[in-house]
Amino acid sequence: GIGFKTADGIAGKMGYGKNDARRCRSGILYTLGQLSDEGHVYAEREQLVQAACTLLEADAAPVCEALERMILSEELITEREAIYLPAFYHAECGAARRLKELAESAGRTLFTTELDPGVLTAETGIDYDDVQLAAIRQAVTSKVMVLTGGPGTGKTTTTQGIIAALKKAGLRVLLAAPTGRAAKRMSEATGMDAKTIHRLLEYNPQDGYKRGDENPLDGDALIVDECSMIDILLMNNLMKAVPVTMRLVLVGDIDQLPSVGAGNVLRDIIDSQKIPVVRLTRIFRQAQKSRIVMSAHAINQGRFPDTSNGRDTDFFFMKEEDPERVAATVVRLVKERLPRAYGQRPDKIQVLTPMQRGIVGAANLNLSLQEALNPSGPSLNRGGYTYRQADRVMQVRNNYDVVWKDGLTSGMGVFNGDIGQVVEVDNRAELLTVDFDGRRVEYTPDMLGELEPAYAITVHKAQGSEYRAVILA
Repeated sequence: GIGFKTADGIAGKMGYGKNDARRCRSGILYTLGQLSDEGHVYAEREQLVQAACTLLEADAAPVCEALERMILSEELITEREAIYLPAFYHAECGAARRLKELAESAGRTLFTTELDPGVLTAETGIDYDDVQLAAIRQAVTSKVMVLTGGPGTGKTTTTQGIIAALKKAGLRVLLAAPTGRAAKRMSEATGMDAKTIHRLLEYNPQDGYKRGDENPLDGDALIVDECSMIDILLMNNLMKAVPVTMRLVLVGDIDQLPSVGAGNVLRDIIDSQKIPVVRLTRIFRQAQKSRIVMSAHAINQGRFPDTSNGRDTDFFFMKEEDPERVAATVVRLVKERLPRAYGQRPDKIQVLTPMQRGIVGAANLNLSLQEALNPSGPSLNRGGYTYRQADRVMQVRNNYDVVWKDGLTSGMGVFNGDIGQVVEVDNRAELLTVDFDGRRVEYTPDMLGELEPAYAITVHKAQGSEYRAVILA
């Protein structure tokens, strides 16, 4: 229940030397854990020894000795220069092996004749171009495929075409995405039920994943959206539950942020050149009118975006060097300028920032925005923050067994990244009620640590979301 640094402090007082073998072993495990938090599945030997020596202020020789012992006892796994924690090694090998088996397995022929674009258009109301039709044909002829492309290139409409084609062939189609918000967006776009990957695999903290080798998924095809957000551990658990008879379509944009957890799964699958990939590159005419979309593509191509501003554009650039003035400008944009100029309600405007700390970090901007937008009303104070009625808040941990208002229970819980609004504050009972899209959850004092203000959030936390208006500080 304590971290390495606390344990190390206690050990030091008990007389453990800096080069003690037990200390070196713990330091190596801690270093690999820290690297995995930064996204790395493994460390290279030299990198690991150097990082562990710096952390421990120990000599290289005892650290190298400890490392060799850990490799011999299989506490760590090595492959050439790469040194893995066993969980990541087995996840990487497992996911790769299963993908390969699925890709190489025989699938039944779904259509005896060429797929007619007119039939798809009649089904979806969308006219598909040649690349989109190629993606749909790939999906009905391959066991595994990847559909990728930047914003405005038609990933969603192509996915709708793939669903229509698979259904026409009589297949039962499952839809999933890594986060609650991405799954909700997928449901809205397709009119079908889409689940988070955790819900699809029937995960709970006590028993882990109920779906797996012994109890695979029921269905003929699985389409997973926002795959850039899937880390290697989740990918391995997902692949365990995909039977060899199923078709798998992975959809995502590799130019988005990689997953928060370790691994860069979607990019690695594409780079392996073992799985068919269809890239959508044409920016649709409707999307070309959006300077947001055009700016995203310009940045990907290493070009500076068009920052000429003007009343009719949807992308503005405002240059300001002083952090205090940046924060003040953000507040003014949310409270006055965007509502006045575009009729955008302040609660539909999301402020994003790259960091949590600092004057233009999420923590400080949240205080300023709450003061400007919601300065008074019933409130509860916890952990240095005031939770006020009508505040926008975000759930920052997966909670599978929450207290539902009015005694209603649900197996869904609330998940990391869900955004809601405080609708009730009961000071006497110290309870807070938050509305998440019509689902009301009651928070007791010990649960308030799972909530954070969400007027401003970090870019990472916004991944897989869409908003009416965004201000990026």
